[in-house]
Amino acid sequence: MELVFEGIGQAFWLLVSGDTAAWRVILLSLMVSGSATLISLCIGVPAGTWLALSRFRGRQVLVSLVNTGMGSPPVVVGLIVTILLWRSGPLGILGLLYTPYAMVIAQFIIALPLVTGFTMASIQQLDPSLRLQIMALGASRWQMVWLLLRETRLPLLAAVMAGFGAVISEVGASMMVGGNILNQTRVLTTATVMEVGKGNFPLAIAFGFILMVLVYLVNSLLTHVQQRSRTR
Repeated sequence: MELVFEGIGQAFWLLVSGDTAAWRVILLSLMVSGSATLISLCIGVPAGTWLALSRFRGRQVLVSLVNTGMGSPPVVVGLIVTILLWRSGPLGILGLLYTPYAMVIAQFIIALPLVTGFTMASIQQLDPSLRLQIMALGASRWQMVWLLLRETRLPLLAAVMAGFGAVISEVGASMMVGGNILNQTRVLTTATVMEVGKGNFPLAIAFGFILMVLVYLVNSLLTHVQQRSRTR
């Protein structure tokens, strides 16, 4: 237990002392995971809505792919992105490997199936007669989609929490495509793994504690918004 308390104390010291290296790691973690989550929302919400409302040949295959992606190991995603961005790979000319951009790409791929699946499930659980009532009132298809998304705003917030929680806590893909480079691609998860490997458990606990506090604060904010919307 001494190690735990020492690590928590070190975490507070890193935060209040304004340690440049620690704050750079924290801010990069937020930037990478926040960007990946935002991009996954911009693509996943429309994709999930389309899958929920459309009926076409091959839809079941796409839904199965989304469901499979929701449980895919992050390290496999990291492997695929690394191969694509490798110097001799199809996208190697872009020079994105071992940069924050590569980490955003990998985390986006991890979050996308979660956001798409949550969106699809939340719209499918609505009463089908609701769509007919909206259309009967003269709403266009785009207006109907907007109203359905408003009705599912609470589950959509859960999709945001699930997507953000999945990407900010993963380590395998970030380590593979980012390389854990100091002052460039080091985030809280990769820093924690590195310090454990060095045997520096107090600092590893400090980074882990900061990560947990960060996730708690973000989810608390989203939960507050979710519960306020529920009471209206």
